[in-house]
Amino acid sequence: MNLRCVKVLSVAAVAMIASVTAQAQDYPTKPVTFITPAAAGNSPDVVTRIVADRLTQLWKQQIVVLNRPGAGGLIAAQAAAASNIEKDGYTLYMTQASTYTVLPVMQEGKMPVDLQKAFTAVGMVGEQPIAVAVNKDVPANSVKELIELANKSKDGMLFGATNRGGQAHLTGELFREKSKANISFVHAAGGAVSLNDVIAGRIPIMFEGLAGMNPGIQSGGVRLLGIASQQRLPNLPNLPAINETVPDVVSSGWIVLMAPTGVPDRVIQKLNADLRQVVAMKDVQDRFHQLGTYTRDLTPAQTNEFLRSEEKLWWPIVRQVNQAQK
Repeated sequence: MNLRCVKVLSVAAVAMIASVTAQAQDYPTKPVTFITPAAAGNSPDVVTRIVADRLTQLWKQQIVVLNRPGAGGLIAAQAAAASNIEKDGYTLYMTQASTYTVLPVMQEGKMPVDLQKAFTAVGMVGEQPIAVAVNKDVPANSVKELIELANKSKDGMLFGATNRGGQAHLTGELFREKSKANISFVHAAGGAVSLNDVIAGRIPIMFEGLAGMNPGIQSGGVRLLGIASQQRLPNLPNLPAINETVPDVVSSGWIVLMAPTGVPDRVIQKLNADLRQVVAMKDVQDRFHQLGTYTRDLTPAQTNEFLRSEEKLWWPIVRQVNQAQK
């Protein structure tokens, strides 16, 4: 190859790199779609729309949120991984914890979408740590006292949660395993029913996100004992983290922004930088806190590591729950 050809190829390579860079810097130049498994109006949906609104302002491009609830998150995952979707960053996937922590076990060997191959992580939107609370008349004012009370009870104590196999239920199972507390799950038709049962005293304990607990907290019918976060929450410094008493009980429902595999890395990095800028805004964090949601500043690689660690933690627990039901 002569020198002239090398120069021509070099110029072409530089031009290609410059084009890709410009594409990432200009992104987006048209509306973007977020596909979410969240039902319209629930807490993860509201969080998604807060972020979508702020990104719309930042990008000067509209974000359309498409709610595709059902089948444990599978409907949304299939929609976001559809073969006719362009791998250009204009259709994104706003996934939730249960899709990655529960669905692959529940659908083991039958999953129509390989989540690890179909999507690449963009960044963390927010986490909703699970709290433990008791009926106001339960004589326990701390996690330690609750464990002692449960283990003194001949038949143990019951706990409620949003639904069987959901993150709140799994948190209760993790707590039971780590603390050796004599507690067991009682299924009810949804979080509101479980909360009402706890308020009425029919069930003594509940595991749930703060947003779901809020009506009971406001009425005084339930009393918070702990939160399954790594450390105490910035806006609730007097609420102990459960792992202060029971190590390794850390659990949250989380929302992560994903992109179909094949979206250029420069676009992924641009998305990540803009997402982190938005969720760090004070007004966004203030609104998140009202929904029991907290941010975590993660790169795409760190977000991917987080997903793998969540799978490693929860898949065995989901299998144990499944075996117990058989």
